[in-house]
Amino acid sequence: MDLSPAQQKAVFVLVVVVLAALGYWLILPKLSHSGGNAAAAAASTSPAPSAPTSAPADGPASGTPASTGTASPTAAGNVNIYSWLPFTQQDLAEAASVTEKFSVDYNTFTYTESPAAYVAKMSGLITGQLATTLQASYSTAGVAALRTSQKQVSTGTAVINSLRGFGPTSLTFIVTTGQRLVSSHGTTNGSTQYAVTVTGSGSSWQVDDIELASAGNS
Repeated sequence: MDLSPAQQKAVFVLVVVVLAALGYWLILPKLSHSGGNAAAAAASTSPAPSAPTSAPADGPASGTPASTGTASPTAAGNVNIYSWLPFTQQDLAEAASVTEKFSVDYNTFTYTESPAAYVAKMSGLITGQLATTLQASYSTAGVAALRTSQKQVSTGTAVINSLRGFGPTSLTFIVTTGQRLVSSHGTTNGSTQYAVTVTGSGSSWQVDDIELASAGNS
């Protein structure tokens, strides 16, 4: 049966619609399946989010050098003060030794001892002028009579307290002398502070003067 041109056109349109529907039905499942696979693949290749790193509760962050505190200042070198003085450390030690020995002998005596014997034990420690002064003082009538009548026996001690003054050839020490006096009246203990001046240099020193510390030194 022959179709008219209008009928042929209608059949052609119908065939096209049917083919389009069939093609859509065949292609759609593949696209859906492909899209699902692509999403799964993308999900499988995406890196998992890393857990947030929390900073340590105490102390500085890693890599930051820890505080070492305040650095201590470099210790200052020892200063030789004797380079500023007219005597050496050994000179001072020698002068102090002479001062102590003299101060002990100054308060050490016995009523049986003559003035000359009293001064003789200080030989080498005192100047000739001081030896004359001490012998005269020891033999003073009133003092000598009291010493003999009370049968006095004295033992001396000495401690250097400080250095009062110095010069190129002299040093003045403040010395506390102790005296234990045994007599017919009993035993007494006392102490007196003196200014004792030694003169000389190096290892050769002699006591040149002794006065009460409160009176100074002339």
